[in-house]
Amino acid sequence: MAGKQFLVRKALSFFSKFQLERQANPSSFQFRHKGSHATHSEFHKLASLLQKPQELSNKTLVFHLESALLRSSSLFPYFMLVAFEAGGLLRAFILFLLYPLVCLVGEEQGINVMAFVSFAGIKRKKFMVGSSVLPKYFLEDVGDESFDAVMKAKRKIAVSDMPRIMIECFLKDYLRVDAVEGRELKTVCGYFVGLMEGKNANGVILNELRVGSHAIGIGSFNKSTDDQLFSYCKEIYWVNKAEKWNWKSLPREKYPKPLIFHDGRLAFRPTLVATLIMFMWLPLGVLVFLIRFICGVLLPLNISAIVSASTGLSTTVSRAKPLSWIASNKNDKKESGVLYVCNHRTLLDPIFVAIALMKPLVAVTYSVSRFSEVTSPIKVVRLTRDRERDRKVMEQQLSQGDLVVCPEGTTCREPYLLRFSPLFAEMTGDIVPVAVDLQVSMFYGTTASGYKCLDSIFNLLNPFVIYSVKILEKLPSSQTCIAGEKSRTEVANHVQNQTAKALGFECTTLTRKDKYMILAGNDGII
Repeated sequence: MAGKQFLVRKALSFFSKFQLERQANPSSFQFRHKGSHATHSEFHKLASLLQKPQELSNKTLVFHLESALLRSSSLFPYFMLVAFEAGGLLRAFILFLLYPLVCLVGEEQGINVMAFVSFAGIKRKKFMVGSSVLPKYFLEDVGDESFDAVMKAKRKIAVSDMPRIMIECFLKDYLRVDAVEGRELKTVCGYFVGLMEGKNANGVILNELRVGSHAIGIGSFNKSTDDQLFSYCKEIYWVNKAEKWNWKSLPREKYPKPLIFHDGRLAFRPTLVATLIMFMWLPLGVLVFLIRFICGVLLPLNISAIVSASTGLSTTVSRAKPLSWIASNKNDKKESGVLYVCNHRTLLDPIFVAIALMKPLVAVTYSVSRFSEVTSPIKVVRLTRDRERDRKVMEQQLSQGDLVVCPEGTTCREPYLLRFSPLFAEMTGDIVPVAVDLQVSMFYGTTASGYKCLDSIFNLLNPFVIYSVKILEKLPSSQTCIAGEKSRTEVANHVQNQTAKALGFECTTLTRKDKYMILAGNDGII
């Protein structure tokens, strides 16, 4: 018995010394892959490369996405996003329940389990999560320090343990990666079966590395030694978990490509704890939704606003100056009402503008579902995207009272404003810009590829919602088409600029069609 204990102690002592020696002097260990090609690689800590990133400017970089670029060590949030957004609430709940199994079977088998639950039975042609949802969460998880090193390389080759369909759009569109080496998912009759192909490196990439210039690798020690592509790297810089904990998140201004559009219902990063909180909230959230919904439909706006605020749905209102001109408009008998022009964050924007003004308004909007139209506490009139027909509809409604319109034509979640359609500028000289912003805590109340009839439901399911409404100064007569002889495009651009300035947003020339082509692969007409 004593002899066995002695042998165990000796083995542990040897292994500990080996690990300490490897960490203290990683360059003394040589890399050798099992395949036909074999090379000797020097290992260094990533910190030494970060001090001299200019060395990558004329070299090929092979990097392991999870180890070299992402701050988080868990892939669970990304598979949960796929399960929830592509598969629904039940699939997400099954993945959540299987998390203990994912931890028990080890990292590689755990990824296989998560991939099976998330993808099995999903139609490949309709899978848009990889391009419309995941890039936002990947960008928010990128480490600022490692990002600088990766972007310096002349040619970038990314390696990942995740399915290629999850990562390819993010890597190629946002990081300008030249080649992506990920796992392929098996399909049958156009549907994912949830099984991944083996790790087989692309022959073209291998040949390029074989005959190409000096290649450098970045990854963790274990991950790098397992991948065939790293066998062609003469230098490998490895990252440990302690080093990643000190990384800072990538600032938005350093994004290689602005993140303007993204889809999906979840407004938070679905870590294990955050997902648990979501499932615990949902039973109570249904009750809160019913209270908010019933009060909004049945009660007057001023009373429903008070009730909603008591449930966590609050509204903040600010004005550029006392709106004395509103009172004068009530006393003056005018042929048409006031046109309130606001940016578009959710379907509920016109309702909260009416609450802020404490007066009934008529909302004109595109692509509203029949459910939302029937249950709206204010009158909703559909537009058809036919210019002449929509002009007549708006003129008729303005002749009967005040009107609110969202000329962007679709919603945008990020701090950007889409191009304002200039049709509203021709309607009247009484134009009031309104700047609207929204903060949600759990769910987005908009979608490009999902069911639009659920938009209001998800909005009201949030534990906390803060609506910010800023009523700006009425447009001077000199800035209108009617009195100022401005073109309708000039008026629309002026209103867009004023709204963006009030919110601290950035103006773009992107349109509804651009958004839907990016997120859903169609022109957005329902």
